[in-house]
Amino acid sequence: MTGRPTGHRRPTGLGLWLALASAATFGSSGPFAKSLLLEGWSSGAIVLLRITGATLVLAIPTFLSLRGRWHLARAAAPTILAYGAVAVAGCQVAYFHAVQHLDVGVALLLEYLGVVLVVLWVWIRTRRAPSGLTGLGVLLAVVGLVLVLDLAGKTRPDLVGVGWGLVAAAGLATFFVLAAEESSLPPVALAGLGMGAGAVLLGLLGAVGVVPLAFASGDVALMGHLAPWWAAVGELALVAAAAAYLLGVSAARLLGSTVASFVGLTEVLFAVLFAWVILGELPGVMQLGGGVCIVAGVAAVRVGELRRQRLAGVTTSTEDTDFPLPAGVA
Repeated sequence: MTGRPTGHRRPTGLGLWLALASAATFGSSGPFAKSLLLEGWSSGAIVLLRITGATLVLAIPTFLSLRGRWHLARAAAPTILAYGAVAVAGCQVAYFHAVQHLDVGVALLLEYLGVVLVVLWVWIRTRRAPSGLTGLGVLLAVVGLVLVLDLAGKTRPDLVGVGWGLVAAAGLATFFVLAAEESSLPPVALAGLGMGAGAVLLGLLGAVGVVPLAFASGDVALMGHLAPWWAAVGELALVAAAAAYLLGVSAARLLGSTVASFVGLTEVLFAVLFAWVILGELPGVMQLGGGVCIVAGVAAVRVGELRRQRLAGVTTSTEDTDFPLPAGVA
């Protein structure tokens, strides 16, 4: 039981708008990050400032959500550290490295293969083959990957960028696994504390030279015009991180994460659109077709796993609250 009155109806219209806004804000991270990369910033420096700013913005909501319940954070410390190190800092650094070598849309599509990696991980761990629909989704995603890479085309993809994109996919898969764990820790607390942990770790690694931290004070090119560097960093921290996550959580509570997760797939479309408008990038026809296959594959995997949950006796209320959104890492 969900605990809601029988006649209660969720305001789905508002929820859809919030979900679309969340996908759009998340999708804006690639183009703004690439504008900094082109001016000499390193991926580590961009991620450090982005998640530090987001941590500060989420500090008050995190504190309020844990007021009188700080024992929940202590109990979830290993999850918080893993989330911050791999799903936040590691995944974002890898994604921005991929963006440095590939078009924004292609890099994000590679990262979305993390959903497929989760299916393969569950298959290996449980030794239970995925359902037919889930298997079809995995196949579509693999076909989409081949098309996105356009291996037979005249312009071969940058293999370094492809490698970083796949590392980002592993980070996204880690996000799904951690977010799906049963925990009493509020989602906003996991995000706020996880980003804080990621920022501290990244700062320490940068201080000892393990992760290069290169900053630049020059202006960046956005939509054919020059803008100060702090405008791009501010967008990444305030819009593409803090606001995007809060919008996503609000949308999930109004729609249920089943619907919100599908709407979240539009992040890829927004990323391609923003890259076109802001940077003048547009993937080729073959790559766009591959993108459609990957998104369709992810959607099929999602439907297949939901069907398996229902057959296993998982209630609708659990599906609506526990499954993590396929967005918010990029």
